Amino acid sequence: MTSIHLQGPRLLSRRQALGYLAWCATVPLAAGPSVAHASAGKRVVSVGGALTEIVFMLEAGFDLVGVDTTSIYPENAKGLPNVGYARQLSIEGLLSLAPTHLLATEEAGPPTVLKQIAAAGIRLTVLPAKHQYEGLRQRVIGVGQVLNRGELAKSALDQLDSSWRQVRQQVSEKNRSSTRQPVRALFVLAQSPVQMLVAGASTAAHAMLTYAGATNAVQGVKGYKPLTPEGLIAAQPDCLLVTEQGMRAAGGLEALLKLPGLAQTPAGRRQAVVVMDALRLLGFGPRMPEAVLELHQAFDAL
Repeated sequence: MTSIHLQGPRLLSRRQALGYLAWCATVPLAAGPSVAHASAGKRVVSVGGALTEIVFMLEAGFDLVGVDTTSIYPENAKGLPNVGYARQLSIEGLLSLAPTHLLATEEAGPPTVLKQIAAAGIRLTVLPAKHQYEGLRQRVIGVGQVLNRGELAKSALDQLDSSWRQVRQQVSEKNRSSTRQPVRALFVLAQSPVQMLVAGASTAAHAMLTYAGATNAVQGVKGYKPLTPEGLIAAQPDCLLVTEQGMRAAGGLEALLKLPGLAQTPAGRRQAVVVMDALRLLGFGPRMPEAVLELHQAFDAL
């Protein structure tokens, strides 16, 4: 059985991760005494795990008065008041925190609540949800502008860009030197033991597969869609990519591989499964370069 759980930078070699770790050492993982001061008068609610990571990266954790359910990193984010799921926000919960600013991406909602927030005089900043590296850069710049951390944002971007170039180069060089075809990987979004979706084009999962040097085994599909057992067998994936949360929802590895069609694929027969935390894999936050490199290494090890 090949089941690889990707949990952190312990999987990175010293040579491969040097650039990223140099940046990582400069990133504060939580608000604390090292933060010089909170922004005067700012009470910020961050909706979106990646945005919350960026807020802490820019040393603005003291400005936060609330986060959404996807904001589970860094650890200090978990102790903040929670306003619910990003796509199903409650106006009452938000207003109870008396925020002056709401940071969100285009994926936040419902639209009626966002309109009510703006009407209440709360500064609403909606940043691109673009699942590409360029989208991460846009979000860092946007958060830096809103929180008056422009210089820190510029410094963070310089380090991110350097790390990203190194990761891209390593993936490219490894693929060029490899004698085998790129891994055909299938991202499985397992929402319950009986419901399964796969990732097609224009999804965060598809972008991560591509960045990591793999081929998406699902072609001709856009978005997250159900796939028939016959379609799964026809896709012939070498490997399954699953989030830790999805694995739990499916009931574990054994239950996942019993889903119709999966056992008949090369990945199912070999039990070749790579597992990664959902926010780390799909959030497109500051840990994205690290996640891409780890994913590439996991595919290469199969």
